[in-house]
Parts: sequence; structure tokens; C-alpha cells
Amino acid sequence: MLYYLVSMLFKGLFIAIIFYSIIVHEISHGVVAYWLGDDTARRNGRLSLNPLKHVDWFGTVILPLIMYFTTGFVFGYAKPVPINPYNFRNYKRDTGLTAAAGPFSNILIAIIFALAFHISGYNGILGNLSLAIVQLNLFLALFNLIPFPPLDGSKVLGIFLSDEAYFKFASQERTGLIIFFAILVLDNMFHLNLISRFILPVIHYLTALLGLPA
Repeated sequence: MLYYLVSMLFKGLFIAIIFYSIIVHEISHGVVAYWLGDDTARRNGRLSLNPLKHVDWFGTVILPLIMYFTTGFVFGYAKPVPINPYNFRNYKRDTGLTAAAGPFSNILIAIIFALAFHISGYNGILGNLSLAIVQLNLFLALFNLIPFPPLDGSKVLGIFLSDEAYFKFASQERTGLIIFFAILVLDNMFHLNLISRFILPVIHYLTALLGLPA
């Protein structure tokens, strides 16, 4: 009974922290956009830590729960923060920097929980929870940095593209979203591990770099 309660506590804390990691990811987009001249997110009340401001009930709650309890893999998203890139001083550069802010926030969260892991003495609930949070935030950061529309990495890549290539690439977001979800579904159905095959080695390397067991 005690083991069951501890296990449920662990899962509850894990899901809650990952939930807020996704929200912080989105808030970071809005904060950096505001710094760069676009106040759309602030005017829409999206620079708030109030989760109700950011919840997409399917993407933030239902999908991550289904994925976690059926596959152990967490995938989800919060309601996208509204950005108007025409308010930026430099459309391509500032759009890319705004996009990069989300994955960067996940890396910062990973560093914070790496410190918590070391403080915990490498054992106990805090240690195990911190390790799981570090690895999941690193995954969120690396996953979102894949240079495939509509992921953040496609906008970061856009900084280095010509104007013509950039706008042609950016126009494929809707098609890219359909293709990407199809890849995720097929990857999970047939256990191809296409994404994890590339991301997991990097996560193991970064985890070890933070002084944690990979």
C-alpha cells in the first residue's frame, strides 16, 4: 500500500511539473517576443503563470496523460502563444529568437532540477523525480529544436535562410504539422523509434554532462 501511494505521488508530481514545463515553454515565447517589440501575448494575458490561460484541454491534459499511461512517452502542447512577427524590428531574426526561447526555457528547467538531484544526495523520491524531470525537459528542448515546421527549430533555422527560402519554408507549417503527427503515430504503432534513436543519445550525453546517471 505504501509503495502504491509513493508511486502515485511520484507520478502526480512528475505530471504536474511537466505540465508547468510546457506552460513555461510557451510563456518564454511571449516574454522574448515582448522584449523584441511584440506585445500581443501580454495584451492577451498570456504572460501569466495561471495554467488556465495556457491550457489546450486536448494538447496539455488529455494527450500527455494518454501517452504517459499507455506508452510511457510524454508528448503534449499548450495553447500556442499569439505572436505578431510584423511588430518585430527584424522579422526573421526576432521570430527565430522568440522560437528559441521555448526550448531554452526547458534547458534551464533541466539545469535547475539537475541541481536538485545533486542536493538530494542522488537518492530518494526527490533524486528520482529530478532525474526524470531533467531528461523530459531535455527531450522537450531537443524535440522542439527539430528543424521541421511547425516546430520551433524550423523558425530558428529560418534565421539563416534567404528571404525567399524562409517564406517558402514557413508556408508549409500546416502540411508539416500533418506529416509530423503522421510520423509520430507510425513511429509509435510500429515501434520504429525514429525520433528517439536520434534524440536519446544526445539526452544521455547532456545528462552525463550535468553529472547525472544517463
